[in-house]
Amino acid sequence: MKVRIGRDELLTGLQRVQGVVEKRNTMPILSNILLEAKQEGTEIIATDLEIGMRGLYKATVQKTGGITLSARKLYEIIKELPSGDIEITSGENNWTSIQAGKSQFKIVGLPSADYPALPTIEREGLIPLSGAGLLELIRKTLFAAGDNDARYILNGLLVTLISADRKTTLRLVGTDGHRLAVAEQDLGKPESKSVPQEIKAIIPKKAAHEMRRLLEEGGDGEPLIGFTKNLMIFRKSGLLLTSRLMEGNYPNYQQVIPKESNRRINVNRLELESALRRVSVLSRDKANAVKLSFAPGRLSLFSSSPDYGEATEDLPARYEGEALNTGFNARYLLDVLGVMDGETLSLQMDNPLSPCLIQEAESPGFKCVVMPIKI
Repeated sequence: MKVRIGRDELLTGLQRVQGVVEKRNTMPILSNILLEAKQEGTEIIATDLEIGMRGLYKATVQKTGGITLSARKLYEIIKELPSGDIEITSGENNWTSIQAGKSQFKIVGLPSADYPALPTIEREGLIPLSGAGLLELIRKTLFAAGDNDARYILNGLLVTLISADRKTTLRLVGTDGHRLAVAEQDLGKPESKSVPQEIKAIIPKKAAHEMRRLLEEGGDGEPLIGFTKNLMIFRKSGLLLTSRLMEGNYPNYQQVIPKESNRRINVNRLELESALRRVSVLSRDKANAVKLSFAPGRLSLFSSSPDYGEATEDLPARYEGEALNTGFNARYLLDVLGVMDGETLSLQMDNPLSPCLIQEAESPGFKCVVMPIKI
């Protein structure tokens, strides 16, 4: 294999796959990427056996072939090189030379034949979506999904795709048992001949992270998404991301969302966010416990620690119900406030230990539920 490729082009491709390659060294080849030189350019491929990414990059191919090289080391080398062309040549025993100006590196790889194959993908049946809309849905739900939760299924996002009535509605749900985020938007037009259908799938949190990163790059063309029995397919401007779907039953999240009630307090989002940050500095333990008191015309925040002292802050709020005292993990509330964009938000709960529904008028398709804690 012998190719000449622009440093910036190669660096972009290597940056994209850093999150996909396997960090835990279970199989050495999974910490590598596969470089494949073809007549039309150079493909950069990465997989951890659950998620795979493939992209084609402009290059002058002098000799076709392939090699797998350490994703991290190759990225570190290319990052330090100045702009300009880089020549990559693989030789005997999988040794590969990287030549750029007066710099030369020789690194050892593994044969391309040993690299796991990505699943073959049909182009048909993929649904076009609004990139900005999909990015917004991921941003508003990903924080609530579990992180290495013992309940395996909570480490993913539930994706529901509904095509009907000349529109495509996408709903994402994330929960770790302590908080729940649901976001929904109309994101595109179904194909004219499509029959009404509903697709449900659970995608790993890591796959959602990679989709988010690709969407944040911007660029031309709307993304396409599709699902087979056990695979999610995501295409965007020449890039292909595939992910295995998670198997299992997602919790019935609809049961957790409280019905509308009169016990609702409206408060300025930025004021509440900054007050929570201040008061939680003195919260007593790992639970980041902060006490919230609803009273007519105001919301009070209180935290205490036997070692450091206590903090109190009052905020103006619109509330006309009976006084209510409850407690929350401040970090969970801050995570929710961090993905909201409106000026005012509402918190609604029936009693001190019932789930708290958080909403904003600007995003009618977004609901978040946070469970209180005893203080």
